[in-house]
Amino acid sequence: MKKLFTLILAAVLVTPAFAQFNTSRSRSRYNHDNTESYCGLRLGMNYASLSSDAANMDMDGRAGLAFGAVYGIQLANSTPVWLELGAFYSEKGGIQEDFSFQMPDERTGFQKVKCRLSYLQVPIVCKYSLDLFDDFYIQPFLGGYMALGVGGKIKYYGDRYSESSYEKVDRFDGGLRVGCGLEYDMLYAEAGFDFGIANIGDDDFNSVHTRSFFINVGVNF
Repeated sequence: MKKLFTLILAAVLVTPAFAQFNTSRSRSRYNHDNTESYCGLRLGMNYASLSSDAANMDMDGRAGLAFGAVYGIQLANSTPVWLELGAFYSEKGGIQEDFSFQMPDERTGFQKVKCRLSYLQVPIVCKYSLDLFDDFYIQPFLGGYMALGVGGKIKYYGDRYSESSYEKVDRFDGGLRVGCGLEYDMLYAEAGFDFGIANIGDDDFNSVHTRSFFINVGVNF
C-alpha cells in the first residue's frame, strides 16, 4: 500500500510540471474545437470487492494498482461526444477478515482470506465533454470493459496456505463502466465504477462478480 500511494503521489506531483512544459503543444494539438483524437496516460487505484452466492468468495474491498493508456476519437465534429478505448493493468479481488470454516474435529475456526486478481483490462466508453469555463471540462462517461486474468493468488492466513486465484474463478471478466472525468488543459482526473456482469465463478451453482471503484489521474496529449 505504501508503494501504491507513493506512485500515485509522484504522478500527481510530476504531471503538472509535464503539462506546463507542453502547454504550447497542447493548445495546438489538443483542442476540443478543432482536433479529432487524443492519447492519454493514466495512473490510479482500485478499491475492489467480490460479490458471490458462496460464503468463501463474498469479499469486502481491498486496494489495488491500476495504470495504462487511452486513445480517444471525436465521433462527430459538430458534437462534443468522444469514444475512448484503453488498455490497463488493473488489480482487483477482495478480502475477508473473519471467514468461518469447519475443522476436521467439527469445531468452527476463523481466518483471514485475501484474494488478488490481476487483469489486463480493455475499457471502452463514450464521453460527453461539457465546457464549463476557460480550458476546464467535465466529462461524464458510460461504457463497458473486458478483462483477462494474468495473475493472482488467494491467501488463507489461518492455514498459512495460498493457491492461484484461478483455481476458484475464471480468467475472463466483463461488465459495465460508469463515471465522470475532469480535464484542465492537459491534466485529467476521473472517478467511476466497474460493475462485473460476467459470472467468473468456476462452477454453475455459485455466481461470483467483481465490483470496483476507481480513481485515475493522468495527462492527455
